[in-house]
Amino acid sequence: MGDMDRLPCLETCADGSLLLRLYVQPRASSNGIAGLQGDMLKLRLTTPPVDGKANKAVLAYLAKLCRLPKSALSLKSGHQSRSKTIVITGIEEKVLQTILRQHLQ
Repeated sequence: MGDMDRLPCLETCADGSLLLRLYVQPRASSNGIAGLQGDMLKLRLTTPPVDGKANKAVLAYLAKLCRLPKSALSLKSGHQSRSKTIVITGIEEKVLQTILRQHLQ
C-alpha cells in the first residue's frame, strides 16, 4: 500500500499500536464517520460532551466498528477537546484503513 492510500488521520507507532486523530462533533443527529477534516477523521456522536460521556462514546463506537474489545482503545489526548487522539491496539493499520474507508461518507 502506497502513501497515497494512507489515511492522514492514522499513524503506526513503533510498538505496533495505532494512533487515530479524531475531530468529534457531539450532539449530532446520528452516530457515524463524517469524512476527513484536514488530517483528522470527523466523527459525529449523538452524545453530549458532559462528564466524559462523549469520550466513552467515542471509544465504544470505534471498538464496535473495529470489532475490538473496549480495552484495546484508549484516549491519549483531547479529554476536554473536540480534537482527540485515540490509541488502538490489536489491529493492523491496513485492516483499520479498510474499515474506516468503508464508513467514510
